[in-house]
Order: sequence, then C-alpha cells, then structure tokens
Amino acid sequence: MDEVTVLEIGREALLVILMTSGPIMGAGLLIGLIIALFQALTTIQEMTLTFVPKIIVIFIAIVVFMPFMMTTVIEFANTLFDRIATLG
Repeated sequence: MDEVTVLEIGREALLVILMTSGPIMGAGLLIGLIIALFQALTTIQEMTLTFVPKIIVIFIAIVVFMPFMMTTVIEFANTLFDRIATLG
C-alpha cells in the first residue's frame, strides 16, 4: 500500500464522516437559530428552552437519517474491505 492509497482512504473516510454527521449538525444548527431568534424576539431567556427542542430535533434527525448514514458507512466499509482483499 503506497502513500497515495493511504491518503485516498483518509480523504474518503473524512468525506464519509462529513456526509454522515452533516444532516444532524445541520438540524441542530437550524433549530438553534430558530430558538435564538425566538428568544431575541420575545426576550425569554429560559435555559431549558434551548436544550429540550435541540435534543428532540437531533433525535428525530438521527431516526430520519439513520438509513442514509448506515448505507454510507456500509458502502465505505465494503470498498475498504475490497481494497484490503486485493492487497493480499
């Protein structure tokens, strides 16, 4: 295995990490912005108002995007295992 292959595998691994974490991070960011806007408009500064909706939305995002995330990780693992099998 040469340096180019190792760098390519590392690049693909980072891409898979971004693809699997992106939708959940995006959902958390979006609900955070909505809550911050709501708090700024109503001057309600309740601490639990920020955490509870974020937890609920992130949990829903995990449930919704789980098939996509699993498919992406499984495809990456299969290509990685195929590369390992062709080396031996």
